[in-house]
Amino acid sequence: MKLHSAAALAVLALACGLATAQNANQGVSKTELTLGSIQDLSGPIAGFGKQVRLGMLLRVDEINEQGGIHGRKIKLIVEDSAYDPKKAVLAAQKLVNQDKIFAMVGHIGTAQNMAAMPVQFEKNVINWFPVTAAREMYEPFHRLKYSFAATYYEQMRSVVPRLAKEKGAKKVCTMYQDDEFGLEVMRGAEAGLKAAGMDLAEKTTYKRGATDFSSQIAKLKSSGCDMVVLGTIIRETIGAIGEARKTAYNPTFIGSSAAYTDLIHKLGGKAMDGLYATHTSQHPYLDEADQNIRFWANKYKTKFNEDPTVFSVYGYTLVDQFAKAAGKAGPNLTTDAFIKAMDNMTFPADMFGSPEAKFTATKRLGNELSRMSQITDGKWKVVSDYVKP
Repeated sequence: MKLHSAAALAVLALACGLATAQNANQGVSKTELTLGSIQDLSGPIAGFGKQVRLGMLLRVDEINEQGGIHGRKIKLIVEDSAYDPKKAVLAAQKLVNQDKIFAMVGHIGTAQNMAAMPVQFEKNVINWFPVTAAREMYEPFHRLKYSFAATYYEQMRSVVPRLAKEKGAKKVCTMYQDDEFGLEVMRGAEAGLKAAGMDLAEKTTYKRGATDFSSQIAKLKSSGCDMVVLGTIIRETIGAIGEARKTAYNPTFIGSSAAYTDLIHKLGGKAMDGLYATHTSQHPYLDEADQNIRFWANKYKTKFNEDPTVFSVYGYTLVDQFAKAAGKAGPNLTTDAFIKAMDNMTFPADMFGSPEAKFTATKRLGNELSRMSQITDGKWKVVSDYVKP
């Protein structure tokens, strides 16, 4: 029985090795490099998914116009998940098994990535820079995982105690979505404050999809909270701050990068002035003072006939950095060659203010730092440099 078991394990190991070898350069031909992406193009965050897609397409077109990567033009195939994990699995199966992609790039959403990654990993397909700040995108370690986004936990752990000190806050409290996203924001704030000798004085939650935040805001106000950490996204950020303004309650509000979007001030109006949020890449306004960002934003506007957003920046930069790594891997591109190139890879700070990102054979999150912006006169303005915990 032991001999049969050993033989079976040997056959299994050989089969796995052959599968890896057969898929080592899937999606790579003499003239083309095929990449896949899954976005929400018809669901609750379709606006974000569309922006990521356009940002990716802009950089793909630029690279192809310059001759591609070692003579290979990039072919980008984008599928719609409608922000549904089940649909993300189906999209991944198509991209991996039918379209034979070399890598999955910029897949949006935590649950969607978690559902799709097993499909990819079975065929040795890299998960490159998913658009989510969840720790699961690089933990536990997997050779095919690469993440660029400083996590919600690290964002709050770094920034909240610093802002509390600057504002002289006496009671820091939190309102957060009752799920893993909201919990990560709360836990990060709690850890950062604890290290600074402070505590979260009050906590209140809401269920995903809620539209009425009057009871939560009343609780925070009656508790005397003078700084509120928001584990909210778009509608909830606007709703909570709007409710507070109506009741003449004006604490310092700070959200994570999930609230760092132009939709906050576009939809929420003047009431959103004063909100702080963490981020790594700067929002690219068409009239931005920085000439390079302004030129890029207007190029995007000309090509797609709409204003770019920070999600457009995510799409653009994740393709740019993939191309740099693939170029370093050399003309004989395989999954192993790509990973070897990434084992000692540094991406310098870019024009959007993203910090330097470093990767090693054991480090698959490029950056753990974030900084703050504040809405002033209806626009996000950078107000801090990168903050270390």
